[in-house]
Amino acid sequence: MCHKEPSAVVHFETVPAYQGDDLVTDIRVLHRVFWSYYPCIRAFRHCKSVVQVDGTHLYGKYKGCLLVAVSQDGNNNIVPIAFAIVEGETSDAWHFFLSNLRQHVVTRDGMGLISNRHESINAAVERSHGARSPPRAFHMFCIRHIESNFLRKFKAPYLQKLVVNIGNIYALAFDGGYRWGHMTTNLVECINSVLKGARNLPITALVKATFYRLNELFTRKIAEAEARINAGHVFTEHVTSKIHANQLASGNIQINCFDRQNEVFEVREMPSGVEYAVDLRH
Repeated sequence: MCHKEPSAVVHFETVPAYQGDDLVTDIRVLHRVFWSYYPCIRAFRHCKSVVQVDGTHLYGKYKGCLLVAVSQDGNNNIVPIAFAIVEGETSDAWHFFLSNLRQHVVTRDGMGLISNRHESINAAVERSHGARSPPRAFHMFCIRHIESNFLRKFKAPYLQKLVVNIGNIYALAFDGGYRWGHMTTNLVECINSVLKGARNLPITALVKATFYRLNELFTRKIAEAEARINAGHVFTEHVTSKIHANQLASGNIQINCFDRQNEVFEVREMPSGVEYAVDLRH
């Protein structure tokens, strides 16, 4: 993986190999592995300061759990930022994942971390020596998992919706904005769903699946961005030519507000402050 993409971050741990009770020398067994691709790391710099994490079980020959972290950009696109394959959702496994996430990807302070209420995640957060605690980070829970836990404990469906409403109001009013309006871990569960077919693959094939799917995603997003940029250049040239055609005075022009759908603009000439209505259709 590092040979194909040297800028990728990969960190793995191994354990001794045994045959029965006998130690096998010169052989180590994969215990857990963390990886993040450089385009994901770069993309996260432009995402909201919130990360959702979750784990899902592998169900092929090789057991264990796939841990995933995602964020969201300003256009509400889901951005996967890191993965790990671990032995299970243990405190050590989550500590391994969150430590590498903090060291290599989510390096800035003030981040919001949304997860379910798994005891192993809570334990990993508590043993972070402040790296995942306020003010450096803010750990919050998924309201859907709180709702599920409440229903399981109290068996009161008529109160279920009230719990969700209370949680939404309280969190969005008093969370300091660290949730960015996110109340669930739905984003990371979407990625788990996308990778569902890959979770029965051997470890190397599973890692390759994340590589090729993310490669396809970023390639498509680059093409979309370039198309928007080109469209923007054409749009700007069109507006400029129409302004000149209407013989507006030379100088700075401010477009204060416009109806892009109907191509109607309000244009102000500076420094005089004279305003014009520009209708590109006519």
